[in-house]
Amino acid sequence: MSTDAQAAIARLRDSGLLKSKGLVGGKWVDSYDGKTVQVQNPATGDVIANVPCMGKRETDDAISSAYNTFYSWSKRTASERSKCLRKWYDLIVSHKEDLALLITLEQGKPLKEALGEVSYGAAFIEFFAEEAKRIYGDIIPPTSSDRRLFVLKQPVGVVGAITPWNFPLAMITRKVGPALACGCTVIVKPSEYTPLTALAAADLALQAGIPPGALNVVMGNAPDIGDSLLQSTQVRKITFTGSTAVGKKLMAGSANTVKKVSLELGGNAPCIVFDDADLDVAVKGSLAAKFRNSGQTCVCANRILVQEGIYDEFANALTKAVQNLQVGNGLVEGVVQGPLINEAAVEKVEKFVNDATSKGANVILGGKRHSLGMTFYEPTILGNVNSEMLVSREEVFGPVAPLLPFKTEEEAIKIANDTNAGLAAYIFTKSIPRSWRVSEALEYGLVGVNEGLISTEVAPFGGAKQSGLGREGSKYGIDEYLELKYVCMGNLEA
Repeated sequence: MSTDAQAAIARLRDSGLLKSKGLVGGKWVDSYDGKTVQVQNPATGDVIANVPCMGKRETDDAISSAYNTFYSWSKRTASERSKCLRKWYDLIVSHKEDLALLITLEQGKPLKEALGEVSYGAAFIEFFAEEAKRIYGDIIPPTSSDRRLFVLKQPVGVVGAITPWNFPLAMITRKVGPALACGCTVIVKPSEYTPLTALAAADLALQAGIPPGALNVVMGNAPDIGDSLLQSTQVRKITFTGSTAVGKKLMAGSANTVKKVSLELGGNAPCIVFDDADLDVAVKGSLAAKFRNSGQTCVCANRILVQEGIYDEFANALTKAVQNLQVGNGLVEGVVQGPLINEAAVEKVEKFVNDATSKGANVILGGKRHSLGMTFYEPTILGNVNSEMLVSREEVFGPVAPLLPFKTEEEAIKIANDTNAGLAAYIFTKSIPRSWRVSEALEYGLVGVNEGLISTEVAPFGGAKQSGLGREGSKYGIDEYLELKYVCMGNLEA
């Protein structure tokens, strides 16, 4: 293990944030059968910790804990819940550097990006701490003079939150923040690749005064944990971020108990660069949209569509920019591209690149594993890509930028919409009318215009088509955790 990694782990142990047990009912517990899972640093392969490999029994106990805590937590005033969340936010911010170290160690992203994720993740807790006090109902004009009609918004109940490895803090706070704010209790199932950040965040939640049982964390055997959440009648909602294939299984599995479901699934984001784009803005935006987190985000530009008049100039400028991206261990200063999460991820990238080149694409830059070994892959640009290639049809989830030439605005829109996905899209143009036309024509839940980084806690995040259901963040995100109740009061003149 490198000196940097050893120092980071020692610092985390001293801070008390390096937790290696599950959290059920406010208690730190091992798996009941003693089985564990290794958490590895993808940059080095070093084992950071061993965590419990939990399954059905542990999850059932977590559900019972959340269910028993729901009544007392939901009966607290909005102001009381708000204060707990605000304290949690303050603790996350005060431990920002330690949480970022933990993210880099178990997920691999550069430390600067990890610090950005902590700020982003904390912002959801701050936002929903404030939004907790703004859950308003309605008064409806009655149809009869002796009646009064009103609408209440009440928490849905126990929530099962299943989160991915690419944003091990922010994908949790984006779900848990609104759930706790409106009075729900939660069982979080983080990825087995990145459970340590979830455990550290949960520890800070306890310190903030969020009561035992309101937030539980189980990890390990994903199918067993998922089945337990789906089969339980006490779990009233499933929220999931991850692949479309798994999302469909969760949606189907939720049908038996008719749970509310929120799904943030895979993308196939087009990034459209028009002839009239500002070249510097387009290159900077495309670089951010494509290569953040080494291309491992659901809103990464998966296809870069470039109009013929600017294609060569853009390709040259993007190549120069990508050549300057430093690849390496995220703990090393100056590194902006970390490893992919595991060997399977690298093999998928290789498959997509080989498919593209076998069908006529040319490798402008990269196109192979990095000399650093492990799961590092060279930042790659492919030229003359078409819509029949895998890299255009499916989410590559790696540092590969495919360039697709197009002639007209209509053609670009047709290519962009020719997918079952509909999460994020990006366009670069100086034309205001074109910005409106294309934004409205794109079948996507998020559209960035002359900007590659568009996610924020104050705006709704979610997709169209097979990229999911529901929205996260913003004032709309809290509605996913609420039920509407209509109350009719009659005989008031008696």
